[in-house]
Amino acid sequence: MPVLVAASLSGGFAFLSHFPSSSDNASQNPLPLTSLNFSNSWTKRPIFLSPAKVSVSSGSSTRTDDGLDQSSFTDDDRQSRRSADWKAAKAYHSKGLTYEGRVEGFNGGGLLIKFYSLLGFLPYPQLSPSHACREPQKSIQEIARALVGSIISVKVIQADEESRKLIFSEKEANWYKFSSQLKVGNIFEARVGSVEDYGAFVHLRFPDGLYHLTGLVHVSEVSWDLVQDVRDVLSEGDEVRVKIVNIDREKSRITLSIKQLEEDPLLETLDKVIPQDISVDPDALNTSDHFSIEPLPGLYTIVEELLKEDGIISVKISRQGFEKRVVSQDLQLWLSNAPPTGDKYTLLARAGRQVQEIQLTTSLDQDGIKRALQRVLERVP
Repeated sequence: MPVLVAASLSGGFAFLSHFPSSSDNASQNPLPLTSLNFSNSWTKRPIFLSPAKVSVSSGSSTRTDDGLDQSSFTDDDRQSRRSADWKAAKAYHSKGLTYEGRVEGFNGGGLLIKFYSLLGFLPYPQLSPSHACREPQKSIQEIARALVGSIISVKVIQADEESRKLIFSEKEANWYKFSSQLKVGNIFEARVGSVEDYGAFVHLRFPDGLYHLTGLVHVSEVSWDLVQDVRDVLSEGDEVRVKIVNIDREKSRITLSIKQLEEDPLLETLDKVIPQDISVDPDALNTSDHFSIEPLPGLYTIVEELLKEDGIISVKISRQGFEKRVVSQDLQLWLSNAPPTGDKYTLLARAGRQVQEIQLTTSLDQDGIKRALQRVLERVP
């Protein structure tokens, strides 16, 4: 049986029929009737909202078109209704609620979405990537045409009655629905969307086979090789595997990496680029009378600062080698995973093709060394 809620309308009544669905149980609080905000200027005849056209649930906080026949309404009636619907739109925006809207049409910039008596706009960039990924051979206009008449989940991202701007986003609705399934370290099959100078936007494929969310692979996370132009490595439509390295839930952003699914080639070939049989005088930093190891640019300052840290006894360059390819021109420094020998740990420094191995004598454990390195890198410009 439907639940009937009556609201006074200046002597008349409006009846809202609510049929709970499987996702809309009795424990959920429906949106307050004030969100409908029927005005006293409305007709005093009872108005019956069709239960087939009305759905209210606080779980996803969804509502659909009411299907009212406004042919008998006066201009004041329609204005009051539009004003009430603008208030509802602002409430959806401020509370971050999801709305099930019908696609009424499309134009060159996006879809037209019905919101009660209002018509809003969903720009093409705010569409879920699942549509284009499902039918990549179709143009955005062909996809839009196929969506006309369908119901899609959207969020209100702008509701300005004065300027008559009602903007929706399907991407934001998808974030609300699917982002809770994401964790740092998750690995996804994905498809490359747009490619920019700073990286590539990549669509994540979920277990249902659809591409619901999009993340960014920064140019520095594309490959261990030095990438000058992302377009030399990735193209729109490429199928890739990515790892989630960061999730900014406040800004709805996902940071991805392709290269972290592969071993750093330096770690694979360290013994090849730094021969084990080279004997080095730690004080002179010489491999022979004719060869001297010059610290990589910027490394000397880091060494000086490390020696100021409590628990650091000595820092000495022990070996160096040269890679066949340039991974980065910038100085990179990290703690090797190689087990320590007594109180000696190994640091690795790399810039361009050069690799230098540094012996660190310390009373600190690995976590202590990492904290010391972090402090030093914060002090060094």
